[in-house]
Amino acid sequence: MNTEQLLVEKNGAILTLVLNRPEKRNAQTPDMLILLHEALNQAAEDKAVRAVILRGQGDKAFSSGYDITAIPTRISPELQALLDKKSPFELALDSIINFPYPVIAMLNGFAFGGACDLAVACDLRIAADDIQMGMVPARLGMVYFPDGIQRFIRTIGWPNTKEMFFTARRYKGDKLKSMGLVNYLVPRKDLQTFTEGMAAEIAGNAPLSLKGMKRIMNLIASSESLDTPVLEEARHLIEKGLSSQDLKEGQTAFLEKRKPNFKGQ
Repeated sequence: MNTEQLLVEKNGAILTLVLNRPEKRNAQTPDMLILLHEALNQAAEDKAVRAVILRGQGDKAFSSGYDITAIPTRISPELQALLDKKSPFELALDSIINFPYPVIAMLNGFAFGGACDLAVACDLRIAADDIQMGMVPARLGMVYFPDGIQRFIRTIGWPNTKEMFFTARRYKGDKLKSMGLVNYLVPRKDLQTFTEGMAAEIAGNAPLSLKGMKRIMNLIASSESLDTPVLEEARHLIEKGLSSQDLKEGQTAFLEKRKPNFKGQ
């Protein structure tokens, strides 16, 4: 496994995790997501950690999304057992959501697709005021996962979620804040100081209060769970999308940097 794809930095009670593929605009790979999952699980056992910052390497991208050409390397039997139940992306998301203390996404660059979802899974999002965010599955011919769509609905509401997913637009500036995609927009030169200051403020509060309140918030969020018939129908729609010619065309067009020619089949 390429362990250089995620950098781990600890400063007192604050843990910073850095998506480290700047040459690929920090595109997510199975290895990177597995490392993120493992780092958060280890940090959950560290009694000194009270807050986590997640950011991308460099100043261009938080992450461009999932690298469709990447494959996992050297997976242990224990990890393979987990991957038989959930994808690396799902493991990473679950680790962020269920981490006992607040996780802050420091959006130092654009975040599209799975990277946008990764940021939404964080408890707080602080962004440089020149970044862009967007959900692009409709542009690629993909049906997005129900739990991901549900995560957006809880964060930015039904109207914004529908617009975001149906148009596949890129959003920037004050629109990001008005939609609820980010909590703060700050000048790029102030981003790291501002984010670390908020992380320190959070880390200075009572640990049991932080853990207890985040757990209660997660319990409230999960009380509107998707039932089995809904999930089965959603799974059928996703599989139909994954086997479609439109998905192949969307991926090819993305790699060739051209407009896709979808045929609805």
